[in-house]
Amino acid sequence: MATLARPETDERDCLLTFLEGYRAAVRRAAHGLTEEQARSKPAASALSLGGLVKHVALCERFWLSTILMGRPAGPAAELPWEDQHRLTEGESLADWLKKYEVIAAETAEIVLGLPGLEVDAPLPDQPWFPPDSRRTARWILMHLTTEVARHAGHADIIRETLDGRTALELVAATRAA
Repeated sequence: MATLARPETDERDCLLTFLEGYRAAVRRAAHGLTEEQARSKPAASALSLGGLVKHVALCERFWLSTILMGRPAGPAAELPWEDQHRLTEGESLADWLKKYEVIAAETAEIVLGLPGLEVDAPLPDQPWFPPDSRRTARWILMHLTTEVARHAGHADIIRETLDGRTALELVAATRAA
Protein backbone atom coordinates (compact mmCIF):
# COMPACT_ATOMS: atom_id res chain seq x y z
CA MET A 1 0.00 0.00 0.00
CA ALA A 2 1.53 3.30 -1.04
CA THR A 3 -0.27 5.19 1.71
CA LEU A 4 -0.59 4.71 5.46
CA ALA A 5 -3.96 3.49 6.70
CA ARG A 6 -5.57 5.70 9.31
CA PRO A 7 -5.79 4.41 12.90
CA GLU A 8 -8.73 2.09 13.46
CA THR A 9 -11.36 2.32 16.16
CA ASP A 10 -12.34 -1.37 16.30
CA GLU A 11 -12.11 -4.58 14.27
CA ARG A 12 -14.83 -3.67 11.77
CA ASP A 13 -13.32 -0.25 11.24
CA CYS A 14 -9.90 -1.84 10.76
CA LEU A 15 -11.17 -4.27 8.12
CA LEU A 16 -13.08 -1.54 6.26
CA THR A 17 -10.10 0.86 6.51
CA PHE A 18 -7.66 -1.59 4.94
CA LEU A 19 -10.16 -2.60 2.26
CA GLU A 20 -10.64 1.08 1.40
CA GLY A 21 -6.88 1.59 1.23
CA TYR A 22 -6.56 -1.10 -1.42
CA ARG A 23 -9.63 0.15 -3.29
CA ALA A 24 -7.99 3.58 -3.37
CA ALA A 25 -4.82 2.03 -4.80
CA VAL A 26 -6.83 0.49 -7.65
CA ARG A 27 -8.59 3.81 -8.30
CA ARG A 28 -5.27 5.70 -8.24
CA ALA A 29 -3.79 3.34 -10.80
CA ALA A 30 -6.63 4.34 -13.13
CA HIS A 31 -6.30 8.08 -12.40
CA GLY A 32 -6.16 10.25 -15.50
CA LEU A 33 -6.32 7.45 -18.04
CA THR A 34 -8.02 7.86 -21.38
CA GLU A 35 -10.66 5.29 -22.35
CA GLU A 36 -8.18 3.83 -24.80
CA GLN A 37 -5.57 3.40 -22.04
CA ALA A 38 -8.20 1.96 -19.67
CA ARG A 39 -8.97 -0.76 -22.24
CA SER A 40 -5.35 -1.40 -23.16
CA LYS A 41 -3.56 -4.60 -22.13
CA PRO A 42 0.11 -3.57 -22.21
CA ALA A 43 1.44 -6.35 -19.96
CA ALA A 44 1.32 -10.14 -20.14
CA SER A 45 -2.01 -10.06 -18.27
CA ALA A 46 -5.29 -10.43 -20.12
CA LEU A 47 -6.71 -7.69 -17.88
CA SER A 48 -6.82 -3.98 -18.62
CA LEU A 49 -7.09 -1.38 -15.87
CA GLY A 50 -10.73 -0.80 -16.79
CA GLY A 51 -11.37 -4.54 -16.64
CA LEU A 52 -9.62 -4.73 -13.28
CA VAL A 53 -11.80 -1.97 -11.81
CA LYS A 54 -14.90 -3.76 -13.09
CA HIS A 55 -13.71 -7.12 -11.71
CA VAL A 56 -12.95 -5.88 -8.19
CA ALA A 57 -16.27 -4.00 -8.06
CA LEU A 58 -18.24 -7.07 -9.14
CA CYS A 59 -16.22 -9.27 -6.79
CA GLU A 60 -16.99 -7.02 -3.81
CA ARG A 61 -20.71 -6.94 -4.57
CA PHE A 62 -20.72 -10.73 -4.99
CA TRP A 63 -19.08 -11.43 -1.64
CA LEU A 64 -20.95 -8.88 0.48
CA SER A 65 -24.36 -8.55 -1.11
CA THR A 66 -24.87 -11.93 -2.75
CA ILE A 67 -22.97 -14.32 -0.47
CA LEU A 68 -23.14 -12.65 2.94
CA MET A 69 -26.57 -11.02 2.63
CA GLY A 70 -28.17 -13.60 0.32
CA ARG A 71 -29.44 -10.98 -2.12
CA PRO A 72 -30.02 -11.84 -5.80
CA ALA A 73 -26.79 -11.74 -7.80
CA GLY A 74 -28.16 -9.40 -10.45
CA PRO A 75 -27.48 -9.30 -14.19
CA ALA A 76 -23.68 -9.03 -13.83
CA ALA A 77 -23.57 -12.62 -12.56
CA GLU A 78 -25.08 -13.76 -15.86
CA LEU A 79 -22.32 -12.16 -17.92
CA PRO A 80 -19.79 -14.46 -19.54
CA TRP A 81 -16.58 -14.70 -17.48
CA GLU A 82 -14.65 -12.60 -20.04
CA ASP A 83 -17.21 -9.78 -19.87
CA GLN A 84 -16.90 -9.66 -16.07
CA HIS A 85 -13.21 -8.80 -16.56
CA ARG A 86 -13.30 -6.25 -19.39
CA LEU A 87 -15.10 -3.07 -20.35
CA THR A 88 -17.72 -4.01 -22.90
CA GLU A 89 -19.40 -1.84 -25.53
CA GLY A 90 -21.09 1.11 -23.89
CA GLU A 91 -19.17 0.82 -20.61
CA SER A 92 -16.56 3.32 -19.49
CA LEU A 93 -13.88 3.50 -16.84
CA ALA A 94 -15.61 6.54 -15.33
CA ASP A 95 -18.90 4.61 -15.03
CA TRP A 96 -17.20 1.66 -13.30
CA LEU A 97 -15.31 3.94 -10.92
CA LYS A 98 -18.66 5.47 -9.92
CA LYS A 99 -20.22 2.02 -9.51
CA TYR A 100 -17.25 0.98 -7.37
CA GLU A 101 -17.92 3.95 -5.05
CA VAL A 102 -21.58 2.91 -4.73
CA ILE A 103 -20.57 -0.69 -4.01
CA ALA A 104 -18.04 0.48 -1.39
CA ALA A 105 -20.79 2.46 0.36
CA GLU A 106 -23.07 -0.62 0.25
CA THR A 107 -20.28 -2.71 1.79
CA ALA A 108 -19.82 -0.25 4.67
CA GLU A 109 -23.58 -0.16 5.27
CA ILE A 110 -23.77 -3.96 5.31
CA VAL A 111 -20.76 -4.44 7.59
CA LEU A 112 -21.74 -1.71 10.03
CA GLY A 113 -25.27 -3.11 10.20
CA LEU A 114 -24.25 -6.65 11.15
CA PRO A 115 -24.79 -7.74 14.74
CA GLY A 116 -21.22 -9.10 14.69
CA LEU A 117 -18.48 -10.35 12.39
CA GLU A 118 -19.33 -13.93 13.39
CA VAL A 119 -22.44 -13.80 11.17
CA ASP A 120 -21.92 -16.48 8.57
CA ALA A 121 -23.33 -17.47 5.23
CA PRO A 122 -23.23 -20.54 3.00
CA LEU A 123 -20.86 -20.62 0.05
CA PRO A 124 -22.52 -21.44 -3.26
CA ASP A 125 -22.46 -24.93 -4.68
CA GLN A 126 -19.50 -24.46 -7.01
CA PRO A 127 -16.59 -26.82 -7.74
CA TRP A 128 -14.05 -24.34 -6.33
CA PHE A 129 -15.78 -24.18 -2.91
CA PRO A 130 -15.79 -27.09 -0.45
CA PRO A 131 -19.25 -28.70 -0.27
CA ASP A 132 -21.60 -27.37 2.42
CA SER A 133 -19.13 -24.65 3.50
CA ARG A 134 -19.96 -21.50 5.40
CA ARG A 135 -17.84 -18.38 5.97
CA THR A 136 -18.12 -15.57 8.50
CA ALA A 137 -18.36 -11.89 7.67
CA ARG A 138 -14.83 -11.54 9.12
CA TRP A 139 -13.49 -14.19 6.72
CA ILE A 140 -15.33 -12.62 3.77
CA LEU A 141 -13.87 -9.17 4.52
CA MET A 142 -10.36 -10.60 4.88
CA HIS A 143 -10.74 -12.59 1.67
CA LEU A 144 -12.04 -9.55 -0.20
CA THR A 145 -9.22 -7.36 1.14
CA THR A 146 -6.57 -9.84 -0.02
CA GLU A 147 -8.26 -10.08 -3.43
CA VAL A 148 -8.31 -6.30 -3.89
CA ALA A 149 -4.72 -6.02 -2.57
CA ARG A 150 -3.51 -8.54 -5.15
CA HIS A 151 -5.26 -6.62 -7.90
CA ALA A 152 -3.96 -3.27 -6.62
CA GLY A 153 -0.43 -4.53 -7.23
CA HIS A 154 -1.53 -5.87 -10.58
CA ALA A 155 -3.02 -2.44 -11.40
CA ASP A 156 0.28 -0.73 -10.47
CA ILE A 157 2.18 -2.93 -12.93
CA ILE A 158 -0.31 -2.32 -15.73
CA ARG A 159 -0.22 1.44 -15.12
CA GLU A 160 3.56 1.64 -15.00
CA THR A 161 3.71 -0.39 -18.22
CA LEU A 162 1.21 1.99 -19.86
CA ASP A 163 2.92 5.31 -19.17
CA GLY A 164 5.70 4.85 -16.62
CA ARG A 165 3.75 6.43 -13.74
CA THR A 166 4.37 4.73 -10.42
CA ALA A 167 2.09 4.31 -7.42
CA LEU A 168 3.95 6.99 -5.46
CA GLU A 169 3.67 9.48 -8.34
CA LEU A 170 -0.07 8.76 -8.53
CA VAL A 171 -0.45 9.28 -4.76
CA ALA A 172 1.03 12.75 -5.19
CA ALA A 173 -1.07 13.45 -8.29
CA THR A 174 -4.34 12.44 -6.65
CA ARG A 175 -3.58 14.41 -3.49
CA ALA A 176 -3.02 17.50 -5.63
CA ALA A 177 -6.23 16.92 -7.63
